[in-house]
Amino acid sequence: MTDGATAPRRVLVAMSGGVDSSVAAALLVQAGYDVAGATMRLGDEEMDQAAEGGCCSLEAVEDARRVCYRVGIPFHVLDFRVPFREWVVEPFLDAYLRGETPNPCIACNRFVKFEAFLAKARVLGFDAVATGHYARVEEDPRSPGVFRLLRGLDPHKDQSYALYMLGQDVLAHLLLPVGGLEKPETRRIAAGLGLAVSDKPDSQEICFVPDGDHAGFIAARRPGSGRPGRFVDREGRTLGSHGGVHRFTVGQRKGLGRAFGQRAYVVAIDAATGDVVLGPDEALWSGTASVGDVRFARGSYRAEAAAAGETGLPVEAQVRYGTKSTPARLSLAPDGSARLAFDRPVRAVTPGQAAVFYRGDEVLGGGTIRRNPERNEG
Repeated sequence: MTDGATAPRRVLVAMSGGVDSSVAAALLVQAGYDVAGATMRLGDEEMDQAAEGGCCSLEAVEDARRVCYRVGIPFHVLDFRVPFREWVVEPFLDAYLRGETPNPCIACNRFVKFEAFLAKARVLGFDAVATGHYARVEEDPRSPGVFRLLRGLDPHKDQSYALYMLGQDVLAHLLLPVGGLEKPETRRIAAGLGLAVSDKPDSQEICFVPDGDHAGFIAARRPGSGRPGRFVDREGRTLGSHGGVHRFTVGQRKGLGRAFGQRAYVVAIDAATGDVVLGPDEALWSGTASVGDVRFARGSYRAEAAAAGETGLPVEAQVRYGTKSTPARLSLAPDGSARLAFDRPVRAVTPGQAAVFYRGDEVLGGGTIRRNPERNEG
């Protein structure tokens, strides 16, 4: 078990009703911690109904409650609907309407599941929080009291990418009990403990858009905001029309709504004009990426990147969840933004997604990909 806190006694576990957080709670009980479970109520009534079976659903609350009863710990339901709407749902809508492709799980982790949850846990008298994420937190043996965020042991389930924004204030009070396990082992532990969620399927979609129709969700929440626009080629010639930039993402080929006579991909989105730029696959490959809202796990990593100057700090960069990282050099600008120069071109570097910087298994930090002026997008 990974331990990101210094001898915590009381731990509040964020429980989604799934197998991972359920096993996390059970393992902490077995390890002798004073444990309680808490499910965060995130969505409004409409979302609860739409997310049947997902982590935002009322069914998930009951699954978590039953697990807590089974392992003999108190259970709480915490109301985070307001911060979830303000920090996750509304920015999700805004990003798509700007022509970006956001990752709302990252925003939820940053503002709700860790910042707000940890603050509430402290008010309730807990020393630390825990989740079922597949990542690891370890104290740096060379720097006592300083903590490192590492990839999860299971390469197929690693979730460190979505936790890149966590700083020392959170890492020092965070336990990730399943980060050192592989998913099949987690399910075996759950079955051995008699937890009914042992064979519960993993959630695959955005919790508040469980049917995957994000365009429909945006249209319902922001009626009239998705104005029609043009499909254009890279020279700006009109190829057709579409129903709104929020329907598309960089790299998309299917679902364009019409045939173009040859294989065409979305290579850029200009929300200001409403143009969706189409081009061949080779137009999707980038040698660089521009990254904003950059955060580092510790100040020394930012200092390293700054000291590297224009040469850049060698890192491995991952630009989308579930993809492999690639060698790159990280340079910081005076305004705090960053530039990644990849050792080899990377496909579909998408504005709104996260770029996460690694050194081996360790997360150094990351930020949000911005529109890249260095790629030929139009």
